[in-house]
Amino acid sequence: MKKLLLLFSLLLSVLSFSAFAQSRTISGRVTSASDGTALPGVSVVVKGTTTGASTDANGRYELSVSGTPTLVFSFVGFLNREVQVGTSSTIDVQLSEDAKAISEVVVVGYGTQESRDLIGSIASVKGEEIADIPTPSIESAIQGRVAGVQITSGSGKVGQGIKVRVRGSSSVTASNQPLYVVDGIPITSESQGISNNEPTNPLADLNPNDIESIEILKDAASAAIYGSRASNGVVIITTKRGRAGKTAFDFGYTNGFSKPTNKVEFMNSSEYLELFNESMANSGYAAFLIDVGFFDNLDQVKDYFMPDWRNPANSNWQDEVFRTGAYQQYDLTASGGTDKTRFYVGGSYTDQDGILKGNSFERMSARLNIDHNATDKLKLGANFSLARTVNNRVADDNAFATPLQIVALPPIQPIIDPETGEYNTNTAYYNGLIEIRDAFRKSVSYRNLSTLYASYTIIPGLTFRSELGLDLLNQDENTYQGRETQDGAPEGAAESRSVTVVNYTTNNFLNYNKRFGEIHDIDAVLGMSFQKSSTESNYVSGIGFPSDEFTRIANAAEINFGSSEGTEYSLLSYFTRVNYKLLDKYLLTFSGRVDGSSRFGANNQYGFFPAVGAGWILSEEAFLKDVEFLSLLKLRASYGLTGNDQIGNFDARGLYSSGSYAGVPGTYQSSVANPDLKWESTAQLDLGISFGLFNNRINGSVDLYRKKTSDLLLNVQVPATSGFTTITRNVGKLENKGIEIALNTDNLTGPFSWSTNFNIGFNRNKITDLQGQVISSGAINRAMEGEPIGVFYTVKYAGVDPNNGDALYYLRAGSDETTNDYSAAEQQVVGNPNPDFTGGLNNSFSFKGFDLSVLLQFSYGNEIFNNAGRYQSANMDWVDNQTRDQLDRWQKPGDITRVPQARFGDSNGTGNSSRWIYDGSYLRGKTLTLGYTLPSGFVSRYHLTRVRVYASAQNFFTVTDYPGWDPEVDTPGSGPSAQRQNVGLGTDFYTTPQAKTFSFGVNIGF
Repeated sequence: MKKLLLLFSLLLSVLSFSAFAQSRTISGRVTSASDGTALPGVSVVVKGTTTGASTDANGRYELSVSGTPTLVFSFVGFLNREVQVGTSSTIDVQLSEDAKAISEVVVVGYGTQESRDLIGSIASVKGEEIADIPTPSIESAIQGRVAGVQITSGSGKVGQGIKVRVRGSSSVTASNQPLYVVDGIPITSESQGISNNEPTNPLADLNPNDIESIEILKDAASAAIYGSRASNGVVIITTKRGRAGKTAFDFGYTNGFSKPTNKVEFMNSSEYLELFNESMANSGYAAFLIDVGFFDNLDQVKDYFMPDWRNPANSNWQDEVFRTGAYQQYDLTASGGTDKTRFYVGGSYTDQDGILKGNSFERMSARLNIDHNATDKLKLGANFSLARTVNNRVADDNAFATPLQIVALPPIQPIIDPETGEYNTNTAYYNGLIEIRDAFRKSVSYRNLSTLYASYTIIPGLTFRSELGLDLLNQDENTYQGRETQDGAPEGAAESRSVTVVNYTTNNFLNYNKRFGEIHDIDAVLGMSFQKSSTESNYVSGIGFPSDEFTRIANAAEINFGSSEGTEYSLLSYFTRVNYKLLDKYLLTFSGRVDGSSRFGANNQYGFFPAVGAGWILSEEAFLKDVEFLSLLKLRASYGLTGNDQIGNFDARGLYSSGSYAGVPGTYQSSVANPDLKWESTAQLDLGISFGLFNNRINGSVDLYRKKTSDLLLNVQVPATSGFTTITRNVGKLENKGIEIALNTDNLTGPFSWSTNFNIGFNRNKITDLQGQVISSGAINRAMEGEPIGVFYTVKYAGVDPNNGDALYYLRAGSDETTNDYSAAEQQVVGNPNPDFTGGLNNSFSFKGFDLSVLLQFSYGNEIFNNAGRYQSANMDWVDNQTRDQLDRWQKPGDITRVPQARFGDSNGTGNSSRWIYDGSYLRGKTLTLGYTLPSGFVSRYHLTRVRVYASAQNFFTVTDYPGWDPEVDTPGSGPSAQRQNVGLGTDFYTTPQAKTFSFGVNIGF
């Protein structure tokens, strides 16, 4: 019996061993321990072997194993976890975040770095934070998310240029826009639009849903490796790449509609007539016309200026140009591959009708990113994107043809002529509805952004990488104004401009990363870069068309103007960076770049831009290491030099141009050479502290900085006897200083989670030296010594004389003495368009498949000059319709008001003054998104991995005291130069408000 039992036990053991020795499939799902979300791309490896797999987009994995091995789960930013395989075929795992990492890995110039080891000030925005936001451009999507970065949309027109300022303005006449780098390659970001309209936005060619992350390099320690182009900060955009694993498909669809965030209240017909009649009765100008015999009585004067007063209509002109905008976007992507080859491919279509009639934007784009391991040492890859955008534009804000200037038309004038049934042409000013009907301004661009790279590991830790990038932009802009339009009459007029920008770059650099004896860590890069950009453009205009059905230049009876231009520049650079870490707590960094530019004089073609920084991770010291609540405490300091080369390609050279005299061709000198011309230089000091508390549930940073810019590039006046009036020289200085605070908190974790992200940035700008020059730009903006850039400089309004209704002005700066003589009042600084601080607050919630995020964005302390107020809020000085606040005018002695007595044509208070300067502070509900992810068990029945439905609102509320359409305004006007955009800040001139957009969408993974 004992032998039988022994034999039976032995048989069971053999059978059991045989069963475990057979291969079987283990599957499961990997999620985050903090919020339960799926973790895609987690490495699942059988310990001690190379057998493994990666989780898919829904966090699921599948792996064949034998016996009862140990599985090792690892993922960047999370602690590794080992799990013993038992008899179960399903193993679900939760990974905990690594307390040592806040955001773990960020992209830096020519590499990546762990955020724990960063010395520089770098802000990071992940792609999922801006996905599915109904805006055609990435700048709008990141507005309010980064401390120290002020982003301002010039207006609510779609496709419009957007102004980005990183730690203030560092230049007066050169560009203040940051350098944009996409997948390692600097790209063209300057407007290529026709010169008589507002700037276009080349960044709108990028699909925000293709972006993996955006890093903004703000201080010299992080940005100096980009040398002569880094004074305004650097924005590094990294697109999505494939990961090894089963091919994952994602489809996204968004549909929405838009309304203006605000409308201005204008007078109706009866209110207009009341003020018009009163203004005429008080008018010294009307009395003069009667006295000299032009008219017999006041009614004749009114008949001449506004005949409709006898038979008034009641028109709401503002409503005629606004419409309900529409938005839709489709995205389809596929990503996956093997350990050897990974890919990401995506296509997108966006169609957006703006809130202004005639304004729309359309984009079709495709992207293919491939990474291939040719051998264990050699990696090859390619990024390819192609986009076609169509922007149907409207005239610039300063043109009568722009839609919103229609509000100047009196409400007593009919929209439709009752006799013809067509749009009324007998209006006080041009009826802009005719422009919308009979004119177009269409810009079509084709954009190819491509990169090829090869990376070879020479020895462990030493890698050589070579990149070749191409940015090819073709843009055609055609305009036509019909025979009944103001500028096209009597036979039609057309313009056509085509531009091709070819921008190619090659980067070749060595990366060295090595740890010595568990004490020393070195991360170094050494390389060179060459960039060349060439631009070819052609412009032609014609007049005289047989009908409005013929709109091309070829149909013109006369070609009345034509021009052709070509320009180019090149940049040869050498760069290095060395990061050194001692004992995992002492950090040092050095970077430097030598740039040689074709733009600068023969005596200064090369510049050197170094930076140095140090950091100390105090939380690794023995006296703090055992403090349980302290996850990270790091002190940072850096100092460095960056440059600005954004001027004309040949400003340093003495150029000659061709011309004709009496039909004889000839040449003449068109500019004076300056062989000493060089970069603007910005020296920046940054002091910072980074911290993490309670396992990083509270983390953030505080940075103090000071930027001093010298050798400003200015057009300096020279004696006219030289044959020229100006020459570009390096003169002048300015500075920016400020503080930035970023705070992130995980308030609640578990099934119900709540996290908060807050940022705020304070900046003070001051021009310290212009060698006595005063630079004007915009209506009343100035750049002048001792003041912030763009201050408002004009006479100061003192209100209304309660005795007689005269407009009053302060006689001198700092004096309480007033005068009703506008010409006697001294001009002075009366306002500042630069904000005291900007920032944002984002709250994110999740519970059982539901997610909610709310982003608030704010600006405080900036002022706005409503330049249109001189016409639309001018106490009926002329025939323009007035805002309703003008009904509160002075009418009798003793009235206390800021609106002078209505006097037609008498200019009572209508000259440029501080009367139309307002507080532009605002708090805006930027983005609100509510989503629901269907249970995975339910969607898997339909062979899907993820289904999320959501509703979103953008610009859903605005709190402000500004009485105009929108406090986020910065109209650049037509032909905007860098000087105009830098100095002419905070001006509103019939500028379109931002759109309030509501959208609904779905994301499907399969």
